[in-house]
Amino acid sequence: MKRLLLLIFALLPLCASAQCYVYAGRSTYSSDIICTYDGKYLYAGRSTYSSDIVCTFDGRSLYEGRSTYSSDVMLTYDGEHVYRGRSTYSSDILYTYDGKYIYDGNSTYSSDILYTVTGKHVYRGRSTYSSDIVCTIDGSIPILVLIAILQY
Repeated sequence: MKRLLLLIFALLPLCASAQCYVYAGRSTYSSDIICTYDGKYLYAGRSTYSSDIVCTFDGRSLYEGRSTYSSDVMLTYDGEHVYRGRSTYSSDILYTYDGKYIYDGNSTYSSDILYTVTGKHVYRGRSTYSSDIVCTIDGSIPILVLIAILQY
């Protein structure tokens, strides 16, 4: 019984940290939550009701709403590029991500940087000035889900 309780309390922080909030700008006020991500679903605002599911993430693709039908794929990620729908053709590349910058299209030119992702903030362009913070991330979120949030 002691071991079971110890295991439960050891795993509790992992369960609690599974939820990720994305805030507008550099705020961390609950009233400024844009969306909530729970590891599979992206919800509008602070909600985790199934009626508020915006999209579903399966590790590679992002689906519209609660669907996982191939016809409902909005975006696909291959580890470097984000594609339109289910496509992996270079002509359908919407964004490129190099671990720090999100570029427009199939580019890694500094002039094509749309966002800078550092720690818990996303900045507009190549900036890291606090005045250029687009959103604040409280937790862990896949880059494809983050790009979807930034895109819409």
